[in-house]
Amino acid sequence: MDLIPGLPNDIALECLIRLPVEQFSKAASVCKNWKGEITLPEFRRRRKKSGLTRPVLAMVQAMVTTVKQPQVDTTTHSTQVYRLSICDPENGSWNDLPPIPELIDGLPRFCRVIGVGSDLVVIGGCDPVTWRVMDSVFVYNFISGSWRRGADMPGQQRLFFGCGSDSDRVILVAGGHDVEKNALKSVMLYDVVKDEWVTLPDMVSERDECKVVFNKGKFHVIGGYPTWAQGHFEKNAEVFNFATWDWCMEDEFLSVNTSPSTCIEGDDGGLYMCQDGDVAVRELDTWQKLARLPAGISSVAYLTACQGKLILVGSAQFDALHSPYALDLKSDDKLKAWTKVEIPDEYNGHVQSACCLKI
Repeated sequence: MDLIPGLPNDIALECLIRLPVEQFSKAASVCKNWKGEITLPEFRRRRKKSGLTRPVLAMVQAMVTTVKQPQVDTTTHSTQVYRLSICDPENGSWNDLPPIPELIDGLPRFCRVIGVGSDLVVIGGCDPVTWRVMDSVFVYNFISGSWRRGADMPGQQRLFFGCGSDSDRVILVAGGHDVEKNALKSVMLYDVVKDEWVTLPDMVSERDECKVVFNKGKFHVIGGYPTWAQGHFEKNAEVFNFATWDWCMEDEFLSVNTSPSTCIEGDDGGLYMCQDGDVAVRELDTWQKLARLPAGISSVAYLTACQGKLILVGSAQFDALHSPYALDLKSDDKLKAWTKVEIPDEYNGHVQSACCLKI
């Protein structure tokens, strides 16, 4: 059966891959043929090859309410209920994802959120009411516009683990600490398509609060600290080689002993990171200053790259309201300047974790 009556299927597909992201779920409900095509991995690959993918920024963010206090102007107050807010950096639109049906009290505290293919995956964290450590996995598909429960994270309970994806189908979970605050060296790989977990060989070092980045075709587990160090971050990193099925240590991967939480891969394949009040880029195994942080920003919650820009979400102090800023990496200006992104007040809440998908 023709996808669109009167048109060859190749041309009909060219029409479908040009649909806006927010229309995918509606288009998939039109007929079985459309749903069959749109849900295939090849559909996203064709869209990507044609340069039609669009970035989507997803944030685990505190809800914000506006309250009036006696003899005081309206003030903004952040609650401790977290939800998933979605930003389209291209058109500046903001909205909330539907809540996860099983999590009526909001998202887990300290959960990790990661994008893979057309899915947004929420892993682990603490129950927002009981503080019980969770091993749950929830997957939101932007094509169907719905949530599904994934296979639970196996092994011992863990928090503050590193989490990264190859942007196609797999997620790597590494390190963190157990319920006794012991740093971990264990690593697992989650195949989102198969809904299966695979245990990888342990890393050489324990790594609490490490960062996982997929760079140049390999997973890098960066920084973190062992149990005895408690917050004193290491500079080294470990890289997993799928061909030999083992880890390779890279000493002095970072230039300073600091949290690697902002380390990300850019559109150009380079690594970017916030450190000592600057954004730096890794060139020839050394970190070079790229730009100062936006004026007044001292706490950075998240850094990502999309469409030739760096997007930063930060605040003047840890518990203050958050604001996003953009830096054009293609600009020839040596003194690169940040542009503040205007957002609705209800999306100024504290950002716990975030990720960027290209759909």
